[in-house]
Amino acid sequence: MEAVHPTPLQQNVTRYADAIEAEMRKIGFWQSEPLKPEQLDFTQAFAMDTMSYAQWLQFIFLPRVREAVAANQFPSGSSVGAQAVREFDGAPDADRLVTLLSEFDALFD
Repeated sequence: MEAVHPTPLQQNVTRYADAIEAEMRKIGFWQSEPLKPEQLDFTQAFAMDTMSYAQWLQFIFLPRVREAVAANQFPSGSSVGAQAVREFDGAPDADRLVTLLSEFDALFD
């Protein structure tokens, strides 16, 4: 059976997902406890009605990104960087995270 080699996009997306997770852990945005079940009943974009943006990145965005990589099925666009600029404005520790998320968006331009 032939080994399946990841596409360049899969490799880039995986690199960014790993870097985003590492940066979130580094700056203390990573949460060790799981979400409450009711937090998954969100109706607004980025789950703004039930969780923080950092929680959304950890519990919704990153798992979905990893699923997209595994399936090699990607969205036509991404706006996580633009949202990060709004959410993390004034949080100096988040500058690198905002940059990574903005660069992630650029993968789908």
